[in-house]
Amino acid sequence: MYEISLDNFQGPMDLLLHLIKEAKMDILDIKLEIIIDEYLEYIRKLTEMNLDIASSYLVMASELLEIKSKMLLPGDDEEEEEEDPKERLINRLIIYQQYKDQVENFKKLEKDRSNYYTKIPSSLEEYQDIEKQVQISDVTLDDLVNAFKKFLERAELEKPISTKVTKKELSIEDRIVNIKEKLKKVKKVNFEDLFEIKSKEYIVVTFLAILEMAKKHELIIVQDENFDNIICEAI
Repeated sequence: MYEISLDNFQGPMDLLLHLIKEAKMDILDIKLEIIIDEYLEYIRKLTEMNLDIASSYLVMASELLEIKSKMLLPGDDEEEEEEDPKERLINRLIIYQQYKDQVENFKKLEKDRSNYYTKIPSSLEEYQDIEKQVQISDVTLDDLVNAFKKFLERAELEKPISTKVTKKELSIEDRIVNIKEKLKKVKKVNFEDLFEIKSKEYIVVTFLAILEMAKKHELIIVQDENFDNIICEAI
């Protein structure tokens, strides 16, 4: 017994495919008279319940009635030369099924794409000679990048992270404000402790914010010995 509703279907062809699936039939070998009866019964019950039915469902019902009548009546030679209405319906169902399969593929691609974070292109001029500018307290940009890579490896974030697209985006400016507020309270903080949230967007924006602050001499990057933890200090 099926639930009397059209909300789960995207049109009459979708309903027909559902009925075929429920009857465990193959599209190429369907018992059309059974599917037609099921469809018409479905629409009849909806009508009896005074539910709104889209005109496309009623148009399909009339087409199915016409097909059923032609199946019951003997045909002449001229009609046999015309395209079989059953074959025409089956072809439409096959095409619609292919369309649905492609839609599912596109949904999967869209979901996979949401795992990647992209940044709006910006001018590279502002990053010229950045390595020279970030060489504070004998810590080079390479040291900082290496520390960042090790952090990613430990956090297992080298692979794409599942993310959700939200209207509110995290900006570098916002993270700079957050980091400044944190340094006002504690004066110095371990480099890795600035990445409180383990999302790709947050990590990338935080790293760029640290580089920007170092470039503008708004924080000092310190490493006492090679391979020691890198410390960010407030100026």
